Amino acid sequence: MKTTLTTLLALGLAAPAFAQSNPTVPTVDANGDAIVVTATRSADAIPVDLLGSSITVLDAAALDQRQTRVVSDVLRDVPGVAVSRTGAVGGFTQVRLRGSEANHTLVLVDGIKVSDPFYGEFDFGTLIADESAKIEVLRGQQSSLYGSDAIGGVINYITSTGAEAPGIRLRAEGGSFGTFSGGARAAGVAGDLDYALTSSYIHTRGYPVAVGGSRDVGSDDVGASAKATWTAAPNVKLTGVARYSYTDADTDDSDNDFTSATYGRTIDSPGVHYRNEAFYGLLRGQWDLLDGRFSNVVVGQLADTKRDGYDVADGSAPAPGKPIARTSGDDGHRYKGSYQGTFRFGTDTIKQSVTAAVDYEHESERTTVSQFGAFLGWRHTNNTGIVGEYELTANDRLGFGASVRRDLNSRFADSTTWHVQSSYKFDEGTRIHAAGGSGVKAPTFSELFDYYVGRYIGNPNLKPEKSTGWEAGIGQSLLGDHITLDATYFDNRLRDQITTVYDANFVASSVNLPGRTHQRGVELSAAAKLDGGWRFDASYTYLHAPQDQTVTLDPATFASGTVSAQAVRRAKSIASASLNWSPPEQPFTVTATVRYNGRQNDLFYGYFPPLLEKLRSFTLVNLAATYRLTPKIELFARGENLLNRKYQEIYSYAAMGRAGYGGVRVAF
Repeated sequence: MKTTLTTLLALGLAAPAFAQSNPTVPTVDANGDAIVVTATRSADAIPVDLLGSSITVLDAAALDQRQTRVVSDVLRDVPGVAVSRTGAVGGFTQVRLRGSEANHTLVLVDGIKVSDPFYGEFDFGTLIADESAKIEVLRGQQSSLYGSDAIGGVINYITSTGAEAPGIRLRAEGGSFGTFSGGARAAGVAGDLDYALTSSYIHTRGYPVAVGGSRDVGSDDVGASAKATWTAAPNVKLTGVARYSYTDADTDDSDNDFTSATYGRTIDSPGVHYRNEAFYGLLRGQWDLLDGRFSNVVVGQLADTKRDGYDVADGSAPAPGKPIARTSGDDGHRYKGSYQGTFRFGTDTIKQSVTAAVDYEHESERTTVSQFGAFLGWRHTNNTGIVGEYELTANDRLGFGASVRRDLNSRFADSTTWHVQSSYKFDEGTRIHAAGGSGVKAPTFSELFDYYVGRYIGNPNLKPEKSTGWEAGIGQSLLGDHITLDATYFDNRLRDQITTVYDANFVASSVNLPGRTHQRGVELSAAAKLDGGWRFDASYTYLHAPQDQTVTLDPATFASGTVSAQAVRRAKSIASASLNWSPPEQPFTVTATVRYNGRQNDLFYGYFPPLLEKLRSFTLVNLAATYRLTPKIELFARGENLLNRKYQEIYSYAAMGRAGYGGVRVAF
């Protein structure tokens, strides 16, 4: 019961949350307050209500009540987040923060950088939910803490420790589209060892994602992780994390027959699929000195990724009976080592700390299969980042932080990034907060080099993308902190944006665009925890992100030109609301979630240059319920897209219709 109560508080409705640098600490502290680990490189706690940067925590209770099986689905409930999935579960999935590009989001899993070194971004289609975890979404430029990729912000997915979610949990469910999923967790504390082992699996037959098609597009997804912390002495802790993921997902091709009425659109592609396999590891040691005033942390981590595509070898339209071969593939490796030292000083009411950190990162990649003779050898990049950070909290009212980072890169010009944030609380429950900073994104291997000779020409002269931005907001607590409201305005500017261009023969390459793009908007959020077991969370985002795009203006005459329109796959308006009822001393819970996605643009490549398409807005209604048969056995059910809305997140890919699922969970 105590664990349940503390996780229900973890969204910060009635108590402050904290920030720490350790990616493997418990998700709640000894007082039951939620702990966030993403907003600082120091080893100290900072209450979220003293943090100037915008951060949202989706705790284990929120994920469980909404019966989250695919992590990207619940990210739709976070302000400033846009999600787009290529068709069914397992399809390539991108997440964009505050109008930035998908590869401008740094993704961590238990503190490990998990982006694919080849593509330079993370495919959220490969991340399925564990049995007990939380998600932290830190928005705004964070390169001064983390280096490249963190232009839009940071998403950190964290599995629970053995101390906070002990015991054995088993889950099995089935439902629509031939879907079966299961999960298992064994965790606890044995002497000085805290351990947690988790695994999850989803199989789905899928549904036809090609508009007008009949081929079911399904997938098999596996995730497994192990995390352990050994307290070797009162001032020494050693932590290890290992994670494995595997996805085998069907895909559909675009019709490349110029004479076909569906040219350029998604069509049934029998046998076509891809496989993505990845292993991630982390070792961390912390040694505290001077009665805990000086912490030394050493971290080593690795990412080993492999992605293969299977298609018709001669490039013709897939059809029954045609042989399927491995037609594309790439490998990527990342090795990263870090040291950070934090020194604390001040008084009980005015606390200060200074942190110095050094990060060394080695990335390598290669194309493993090329139909057109691409280079198949390894390429490498090294980067060293030097970080300095200062933090102050005063009287539990004022919070201030500043950080600066210098990146020394073996392939690109060195860069300096910075970040400043502050927050202040008044007696009446009002809080003002603000932050500003800069970000950088190095070009990816796939942008720099040919990986598809004759179709894509790399550009080794690309420059890193750079961003600056700021945000300011005001929050208000009501009814003794049982209700919290917040409104934040943000303004970002990106220069040297990398984009793909095509020549007259439709051969692609990457270039840095001149000038700047401008993303700005408003994020609103509300949270309430009321008597009777009611919990309510809501968010709304308005985004203005114009972008110049060269498109076909008139399909009849093939006239083309440049237009300024909202950036593709980023709606101007996105909203979410979730209402949970967990009445005290009752064996059931009910959760209703409504998600709205406004009209958005996408590109149709059946024309050259592409045609700008406007996708209709859509509203999804989900309902989830649980019933506890015994203290150890729980039944659950959920319905998704109950209104059976027909919509597209990506042009020419149909999204999932109405679906229902049910199952059982057993806890020991």
